[in-house]
Amino acid sequence: MDLLESLNRQLERNPNIPDLRPGDTVRVYARIVEGGRERVQVFQGMVIRVRGSGAGASFTVRRIAAHGIGVERTFPLYSPRVERVEITRHGKVRRARLYYMRGLKGKATRLKEKRPE
Repeated sequence: MDLLESLNRQLERNPNIPDLRPGDTVRVYARIVEGGRERVQVFQGMVIRVRGSGAGASFTVRRIAAHGIGVERTFPLYSPRVERVEITRHGKVRRARLYYMRGLKGKATRLKEKRPE
C-alpha cells in the first residue's frame, strides 16, 4: 500500500472550505500564529488555480494590495489553519489556470459573473 494513499484515507478535507473553482472571488479566514498569540486574518481575492487531489490539494488566491502590487497566497484544502472560506462571487472563465491575470491591471482584471443555471 502506498504511503500517500493511506494518508489520504486518514485525512479529511476541511469541511469549512466549499467547492472552489478558478474565477471565484473568495474571502479566506486563516489562523495566524504570531509569537504565542493566535488571530484570524482575512485574505480576499480571486482563485487563480485549484490543484491536486488528496492531502496535497491546494488553491491559490490572488489580490491586489496597496500601490497595485499583486499578492498571491496558496492555502491547503486539508489544513485546519484555514478557518473558513466564503465565496462572494463566481466569475465566468474558460480555463483552469488564470495565470494571465498577473499581466492585467485595473479594470482589465474584472470577470463577468457566472449566472446561476
